[in-house]
Amino acid sequence: MTSSSTSFTTTDGNGGALADPEGNRRQVLYWQLLARLFDPAEQPALETASLAVVEDLGLPAGLLDPRTSVDSLVQRHPGLAAEFDGLLVPGADADLETDADDAAADTDTETDAAAAGPVGARDRAAEVRRAALYSKILLNALATGSGTVTAGQLSRWQSDAGWLERALGCKPGELRAGRHAGLGRQTGLGRHAGTGIGTPGTPGTPDLSTLIPVIGPELAAIEADLVKRMRLREVLADSRLAARLTPSMSLIEQLLHDKGNLDGTALANAKALIRRFVDEVAEVLRTQVEKATAGELDRSVPPKRVWRNLDLKRTVEKNLVNWSPDDERLYVDRLYYRHTTRKTTPQRLIVVVDQSGSMVDSMVNCTILASIFAGLPKVDVHLVAYDTRAVDLTPWVHDPFETLLRTQLGGGTDGTVAMALAQPKIAEPVNTVVVWISDFYEWRGEELFAQMAAVHRSGVKFIPVGSVTSAGRGSVNPWFRQRFKDQGTPVLSGHINKLVHELKTFLT
Repeated sequence: MTSSSTSFTTTDGNGGALADPEGNRRQVLYWQLLARLFDPAEQPALETASLAVVEDLGLPAGLLDPRTSVDSLVQRHPGLAAEFDGLLVPGADADLETDADDAAADTDTETDAAAAGPVGARDRAAEVRRAALYSKILLNALATGSGTVTAGQLSRWQSDAGWLERALGCKPGELRAGRHAGLGRQTGLGRHAGTGIGTPGTPGTPDLSTLIPVIGPELAAIEADLVKRMRLREVLADSRLAARLTPSMSLIEQLLHDKGNLDGTALANAKALIRRFVDEVAEVLRTQVEKATAGELDRSVPPKRVWRNLDLKRTVEKNLVNWSPDDERLYVDRLYYRHTTRKTTPQRLIVVVDQSGSMVDSMVNCTILASIFAGLPKVDVHLVAYDTRAVDLTPWVHDPFETLLRTQLGGGTDGTVAMALAQPKIAEPVNTVVVWISDFYEWRGEELFAQMAAVHRSGVKFIPVGSVTSAGRGSVNPWFRQRFKDQGTPVLSGHINKLVHELKTFLT
């Protein structure tokens, strides 16, 4: 088969010929993608047909090879970068149609040629080109093979996954880190909610407003698997290889698990990676804390009489009585200013974190979050971590890096030992908030819940948190979930933004 003769014919419901060469060229590319994903061995017929399609489009043959990174393709063909960016964003191209629509058209025997007019106006060749491009992104992000992974292979996959995130309208790393909240406003995902890629209202297309929260955790899971297959200690011992690693939650989890077995150069490189990741996450969370709702205005404090606080509308309204019809001027005898001071009372935040292996993501996020709130005025932050033993990490709460290095992942879960440390810290219940982060699969569940209920009845703001992971995923013991709901303190689960909002509202 040659590129100049790549043509396919299908039949309609009456057995007549129905030519749709472009639709079938797309099908060839999709079948080639599926074949590569589920079987690394080449399928000669599909490879030959796909190569003919790609060459006919004027695209490089490397699109079909999972060993060729997207970075390499873009380096050799710079024009492809703009095509990859935002490739899967809704509304990026109003002409995009899914194969589900093609199938519906093929089976509709009542549709005449006149009704098909708008379809014929579409640029079908452009659709094939886009199919080839996002097949490449999916191929490289999902076809990870098996066996040992090198630092170079992990770095290349992270780069390819970043291109997939860029195609979805996100920044590289945002989906895997779960920092996609609000992306609908940035990328236009909200404009076509419920319609997905393509023309608004097109049925059968994926809805990215629901796809993005799902695909992020899956990419993170793939990355975690690659990290586990990597000989991490050997990589960390070589500073040149360690420098090629990109910090991620999956990598940090492995480093925290293995830090006790590292020393010398390997330990120094591990600490550098943890520090980089902590700083990156802290910057994002700090921005979210600053944007969250603050406390109510304190009108007992006179407003500062500076220009930025001037309430111009109120000033004009209050001085309308001084309007001079003869002079046609408004004489102002008093200026009005906005109140900006907010009510603040000394508050105590006690964060209790389950450091068992299943809660790594939550522990990292909440440790960093605690350090940010510790930097707010009049907020006294305490941090307790536990498994079957509890440790008071309050002396290091201002430095999440040092805090994480002092954690010990794994083991069982006995929250009563943590409560024994946390309860004496409650001096003024009405000015105290206790955030308890765990999956609540406890050894002594009934005893622990009784203690938590007593804390709640004393007037403490008690917030049970089942998951503040990067993507908001996690399971919670249903027994605890129901009892927390019954006492009016339902388990908070989901994106960390929810916890940020709850804490900021109470503490400021």
